[in-house]
Amino acid sequence: MISILKKIGHTLYRIWFYILVALPILLMLPLLILFTMSEKTYAQFFWLARNIWANCILYGMGCFPKIKREQQLVKGESYMLVANHTSMLDIMLMLKVSKNPFVFIGKKELVKIPLFGFFYKRVCIMVDRESSKSRTAVYRRAQRRLNQGLSICIFPEGGVPEEEIVLDHFKDGAFKMAIAHGIPIVPITFCDNKKRFSFTFFSGSPGRIRARVHRFFNTDPLSAEEKNELKEKVRSVILKELEANCREQ
Repeated sequence: MISILKKIGHTLYRIWFYILVALPILLMLPLLILFTMSEKTYAQFFWLARNIWANCILYGMGCFPKIKREQQLVKGESYMLVANHTSMLDIMLMLKVSKNPFVFIGKKELVKIPLFGFFYKRVCIMVDRESSKSRTAVYRRAQRRLNQGLSICIFPEGGVPEEEIVLDHFKDGAFKMAIAHGIPIVPITFCDNKKRFSFTFFSGSPGRIRARVHRFFNTDPLSAEEKNELKEKVRSVILKELEANCREQ
């Protein structure tokens, strides 16, 4: 009986999440369409996504952000934001982490999500990892957005790993791009998102969701040949946090 009640609770929790994702979008639909008609109004779109959409979802789910920072983002500066990827809550929590407007680089499959996908394809940089032409185009689009003063966000695991994996190996893209454009890398650890809302259907619960913004890695003096060393250093920082402090409750 207890098991059945838990499954019902988890099912309702999932349904409530999707309601919270869709409802603010529907209520703000005219503004969202207006602000995604031009890249010049992206900052306004980002403000709505960060302060209304993300807040509605996180607080509506009973997931209360707690963000610790070892270094502050500077207003007007561009960065490469990287974090571990375990949950759909990662998108909302990343929006809470950075007041500086940024653009996600993500897989094109997310376009298929109803309603969310419509705006995703208008404001994010999509990549088809099976296509070298697509990967090349990403660099050009990223450069244009950086020239506009925006930051870039990539989940360098290249997707959500199996739940038993603490942190998967990182792909090269974020680090090649950061070195090529000379922007600092900002490692971010998400501690609790997997526990709060993983991709296992019958799981999840309200509670705090912790994020730690680590000290930045400067890429100015680095060459393309040093990307692997940089990649492993950044991964090591996030992994160390996951294995140590993230287990504390």
